[in-house]
Amino acid sequence: MPGAADGGAWGDNAPAMATGQLIEMKDEGREAFADVLRFYELAKRREWQVRDLPWGELPPIPETKGSPQSQARRRDMWRSVLTQQLQADMLACDMASQLLNMAPDVEAKLYYSTMVQDESRHTEAWLKLVTEAGGTAERDPHLDKLAKTTLEADTLEEKVFLMQVFYERLIISRFRLIARSARGTVLEDLCGRLATDDGIHHGAGMAYERVLLQNLSKKMNQKLVDAANRLLPDFAAHALWRPRERAWIGRAMESRDVERLREDLELGVRLAESLGLDVSGVELKIP
Repeated sequence: MPGAADGGAWGDNAPAMATGQLIEMKDEGREAFADVLRFYELAKRREWQVRDLPWGELPPIPETKGSPQSQARRRDMWRSVLTQQLQADMLACDMASQLLNMAPDVEAKLYYSTMVQDESRHTEAWLKLVTEAGGTAERDPHLDKLAKTTLEADTLEEKVFLMQVFYERLIISRFRLIARSARGTVLEDLCGRLATDDGIHHGAGMAYERVLLQNLSKKMNQKLVDAANRLLPDFAAHALWRPRERAWIGRAMESRDVERLREDLELGVRLAESLGLDVSGVELKIP
């Protein structure tokens, strides 16, 4: 195997991207990154493995009683929930990898190295869980649009804002809601772990975004507002979307879903304000 002494597989033709984006870690002038490194260390301490879940000890999803038709309907509902979360974390793998590659600061790269591992681990867990529950269901088209908006954003500031500041924070309440509805299952255990992980992702994103926006310009402020206005309609559609497997329960919860969406969007605005953004141009269109 080629080693460092002979230049590796590329020799003198190694791509510039392999080293060009990295910077030396220096103590001087890096105080602003202290919180980013704190979340890096926290992520390492809280790391878990898929084998740690109570496979074989608890049912994968809630077990139901009733007629065979009723049981099948409830099982399909849970398969739909699992499919949506699997889809979200598969897309999150792409977004976290992009952040790792784009971030110019070594402190952020260290953190994003843990986030890539987290999203991959989450995907592995969802894949195993949905298989035990009977397989995947209908894909959420609005999640694909949310990911596309984030992946195609022009700047690192926009990507961190859309994924970590906004979406990662709002998904935490969804995990808690699922966990409360799935007591005594592998799903409950997994959602508890993911709520913790995404809380760390959000905290790290807030810390890094504060560094990125230290000298916020009007132009960047407007880019972030424009990015939010592109994302919010798709986020609202995602939050209220119900596939055929959950259409019957969605109708009964429609008013509560709209109220929860309103609370989520208002929280997103407050988070943006806490970063020093002028959010007067954000358009909160709630159905």
